[in-house]
Amino acid sequence: MKKIILVCAIAVLMFACKSTSATSTKTDRKSQVAIKGDWVISSVTYPGSQYVKVNSFQLADSECFVGSSWKFVSNNNKGTMALTKANCVAFSSPITWFVNNEGQFVLKVLDAGEKARKVRDGYILGLANQTETSFQLVDKIDVAGKMTDVIYQFQKTN
Repeated sequence: MKKIILVCAIAVLMFACKSTSATSTKTDRKSQVAIKGDWVISSVTYPGSQYVKVNSFQLADSECFVGSSWKFVSNNNKGTMALTKANCVAFSSPITWFVNNEGQFVLKVLDAGEKARKVRDGYILGLANQTETSFQLVDKIDVAGKMTDVIYQFQKTN
């Protein structure tokens, strides 16, 4: 009898301690609607940028993202992004995104024609300093064992 109670107690604890994922939380509708529209990344900053190169979103050097254009559609959480900077790889892709209630920006870069649910990898960034005409996405990277913030500064274009 004691073994049954012990097993039941352990089972209850396992289910009670279930962690929540950033992708399974509710969305912050107000923040999402404020991001709707066309944007450009005006700067990418992080400590040590003169010495350390960052491969942003596993696509290109972070400097290649300066001047990139982003379109966010808030009613269906889709959009597009395009890298067009000279001397950088040209890249364009549909994206899917949302802002959760914890202030995290969840982003998936999709291949053409690919459904978001088929893409397993994505990015969770912090959303900061949001106004009508600008906002920041903050990524955390490991530089020599120290967590460092990479700040993508967005400016509204329309």
